[in-house]
Amino acid sequence: MKKCAVCEIKPVDPRFKPFCSKRCADVDLSRWLKGSYAIPGRPADQADDVPSAPDPSDA
Repeated sequence: MKKCAVCEIKPVDPRFKPFCSKRCADVDLSRWLKGSYAIPGRPADQADDVPSAPDPSDA
């Protein structure tokens, strides 16, 4: 039987899958909202490979 994705102690409850309870589901949601989980990617301040638009004041 699968264990809860948060507490890893109790078995998964079908009503809260993949968690054992509403509490564990809420803990997981809180982690997402606080930014504890992140999807890897390049830093936001890294310049794109696309050249920037010309400055209109140079015309």
